[in-house]
Amino acid sequence: MHSALLIGGMGLIVWAVVGMMAGPALTFLIVAGAMLGLVLTPALPRRLLMSSYKARRLSGREFPEGIVMMADLARRAGLPRVPELYYVPSRLPNAFAVGAPEESAVCVTDGLLRLLDRRELQGVLAHEVAHISHRDLWIMGLADAMSRIVSLASWIGQLILLLNLPLFLTGAAYLPWHILLLLAFSPLLMALLQLALSRSREYDADRAAAELTGDPAGLARALLKLERRVGRFWEEMFLPGRRIPEPSLLRTHPPTEDRVARLRSLPQRSRPVDPAHDVLSVPPASNPGVPRFRGFGHYW
Repeated sequence: MHSALLIGGMGLIVWAVVGMMAGPALTFLIVAGAMLGLVLTPALPRRLLMSSYKARRLSGREFPEGIVMMADLARRAGLPRVPELYYVPSRLPNAFAVGAPEESAVCVTDGLLRLLDRRELQGVLAHEVAHISHRDLWIMGLADAMSRIVSLASWIGQLILLLNLPLFLTGAAYLPWHILLLLAFSPLLMALLQLALSRSREYDADRAAAELTGDPAGLARALLKLERRVGRFWEEMFLPGRRIPEPSLLRTHPPTEDRVARLRSLPQRSRPVDPAHDVLSVPPASNPGVPRFRGFGHYW
């Protein structure tokens, strides 16, 4: 319900801003066309994303533990098809999912595989499987499309106002203040709603991952490890010799402390594995480079 309200709020802003610029009929065509594009062309962004990260598919011979883990999680989540597992040659620990439940993939970096043990990796993979099962990728894609439409309409509207500025100054035309405020602040409102939606979907994916594995403590441990490791990468880039400040309002993911606290409040159904049997056999490295900004603006 929370996510539906956020999407509904974004839709109202789209209707108000684009409708003011183009009229109700054209607004309907623009929004319908954007949604239709999201439905009909899901494979193209996936191929571009895989190519930009230089990801390669992992086979059962290279990483049998991961393939078996992914198949088990997909079965528990009721997915119609097991997501493919891809390897990204990056030292930055990260994981992300792409695609729909009918055809999806989960990418893991070299840094993630060498940082986590088996129990922690299972929690991270379950989190990504939950995103796929909940169709979060489509929901966030819809939110992003609406946000871009509003930003474009706002930019065009401000340009039209600027071109007609002499008419406003001479009194030949009247400028309603509500239109000016809507054009100025609608992109910011859309961005805040999009961030709130992202946080909501992350909390839901954490809860679903704990239900899939029965081990919320495993995912909590992984999140704490990732926070420490990724934090060091950003400190070396921007804050040498300092600690990263508290998460701000503009952070896309919820604060790790909040996520860990919620996970620890959930019941632990599975019995922790003996640490001696929890060591992960990772696939051979593919010369992961130093994390930096690369093509398409991705940092890895």
